[in-house]
Amino acid sequence: MIIGIDDTDSNEGMCTTYLGALLLEELQEYGNIETLPLLVRLNPTIPYKTRGNAAVALKLKTDCPEKVIAHVTSRIEELARMECEKTNPGAVFIQDKDYGRLRPVLMRFLEEAVRDVIEIKKAKDLISILGIASKGFKNGRGLIGALAACGAMLDQDGLDFTFEHLAYRQKDRWGTPREVDKKSFFEADKETYPETWDTVDLTNRLVVCVPHSADPVLFGIRGESPEIVNKAASLIRAEPVERFAVYRTNQGTDMHLLPAQNIAETRDMHSYRLEGTVSAAPKTLEGGHVIFAVRDREGAEIDCAAFEPTKNFRSLIRKLVPGDLICLSGSVTSGTLNIEKIEIKSLAPVSREENPMCPECGKHMKSSGRGQGFRCKKCGTDSPSKVRSEVDRDLDPGLYEVPPCARRHLAKPLAREKRRDIRLNPAR
Repeated sequence: MIIGIDDTDSNEGMCTTYLGALLLEELQEYGNIETLPLLVRLNPTIPYKTRGNAAVALKLKTDCPEKVIAHVTSRIEELARMECEKTNPGAVFIQDKDYGRLRPVLMRFLEEAVRDVIEIKKAKDLISILGIASKGFKNGRGLIGALAACGAMLDQDGLDFTFEHLAYRQKDRWGTPREVDKKSFFEADKETYPETWDTVDLTNRLVVCVPHSADPVLFGIRGESPEIVNKAASLIRAEPVERFAVYRTNQGTDMHLLPAQNIAETRDMHSYRLEGTVSAAPKTLEGGHVIFAVRDREGAEIDCAAFEPTKNFRSLIRKLVPGDLICLSGSVTSGTLNIEKIEIKSLAPVSREENPMCPECGKHMKSSGRGQGFRCKKCGTDSPSKVRSEVDRDLDPGLYEVPPCARRHLAKPLAREKRRDIRLNPAR
């Protein structure tokens, strides 16, 4: 059977992946775990999410499904942060005899949960119509993620997946400062990058795989295979680990992005890949946010933003000028596209006026006075007016990304791209 679980955490603590790691061990009393557990990130723009908007799924071979359902339900009741208004757990249980019947339906539901906005009623109606065993707590919003995670488990061969090694703290340390040797994370990154990524941010000298909240996670290493994330984790020096789990995930895959043919298609709480031309020069607002406008072929415009947390990425954005052709990846909130990646496809020519050059000595002429043209005092040559010359742009076409400290879980890092025009300088 497949077990999907979501929404057991809160902004103050707990973690749905920790519950998944516990169940990996505990459910062996009732059967055998058949494959790696799944961690599925859903639409990152949903306002009522808790933290990372992640759901988990486990696949278990068992002869006593009712006991499994009872055990999972009791553990959710015991560990979920029910006191939090945003915490509304849900669990879904799918028997193997129903895999074929439910696979296409739940695969579509997964895509919608990652890219669109789903109402709780739709999940509950689907569960009722399809006859799926489930348990919702409070308003049952977690049933959305639980169904989506089951869809991912049913479509493991059809999706792009990465892996994450999640290490968990001993319970008596929850809520206290994490004791980690920051240097060891940089050493692990040096040893395993680009097969692992988002362990550290080299440019900003930050460890980015260690959370700051009171949840049970000590650190999480992301990469291309279970072997490489385990290798990186083995190089970390930190406080004792209670347990760890390696999850197969849709992190770092750009699964949330929709292709947008024009700006009119874009809607709040959705993420897009959008091509357009810079139509207004970037401006730096109070707080350090950089905003500029992009126009599509139909003439519609949208504001695009590199917010302060993107750090050094903003210096790249400030170099854009009207006429530059770009392709942006990011999420739309309040009518503004929050940039995750930018592909600079072509640069507009930029010119400036300057004093003419003397054809004899090659030096700039001097003004002869208002309205009197320009003259080289040394050679006696003259010219009636200033000339325009093209400026060398301090910017190259190519694909750029925000630094690891600002990257969303689902955004595909350039470490995973197999292109020659990748610009790694702003990325790490």
